[in-house]
Amino acid sequence: MAKSDPPEYRPINAWAEEDRPREKMLLKGREALSDAELLAILLGSGTRGISAVDLAREILKSVHNNLHELGRRSIHDLKQFKGMGEAKAITIVAALELGRRRQVADLRERPHITCSRDAYHYIAPLIADLHHEEFWLLMLNRRNEVIRHERISSGGMHATTVDAKIVFQKALIAQATAIIAVHNHPSGSLSPSQPDIELTQCLKTVGKALQLPLLDHIIVGEGAYYSFADEGKL
Repeated sequence: MAKSDPPEYRPINAWAEEDRPREKMLLKGREALSDAELLAILLGSGTRGISAVDLAREILKSVHNNLHELGRRSIHDLKQFKGMGEAKAITIVAALELGRRRQVADLRERPHITCSRDAYHYIAPLIADLHHEEFWLLMLNRRNEVIRHERISSGGMHATTVDAKIVFQKALIAQATAIIAVHNHPSGSLSPSQPDIELTQCLKTVGKALQLPLLDHIIVGEGAYYSFADEGKL
């Protein structure tokens, strides 16, 4: 005899119409939906004994309801949940990638960098979710507007190699008048390593000689950052 569903389980189609995620969005607008309800719309359906909303809640609980952390989950990671097939996992990853690209699209303008937080918000969408280290360069004009941003190197989980000659070659070609160095720490730790400190001093020294100053070196972690300039390390 097949097992019956748990007494507390009610499929979404048995809910009041105004409580179903799709209908709720139509009636009340997207802002009225919780993260779980929005995720449930992407899932489309749950599985035996668990609704799409409950499955969404389970997924969000696994990342402590942190959408930034969910964005780092792979298709393989998501498929570990009961009721989560490859198609559903691909849909979620694709939706989160669209959200990331929407943030990146804002980089087309030339923002004015007035502080470390401006630089962080500019570059974080590109590197905050990565599982490996990357080193990027922000190149500024005399008005401290970003005229170009470029990835200089990509490495492993704990380090990436940076050649100062390439850094300043890129900046000179772009006719920048100042630079900001940025790299991420996939571990989430914001503490600069000894190589980070040594690289910062190297870029500062070379930049001074070329009259192309290093304004800051920013380490991007999970939802936060470390600024060498703010900490008086430049």
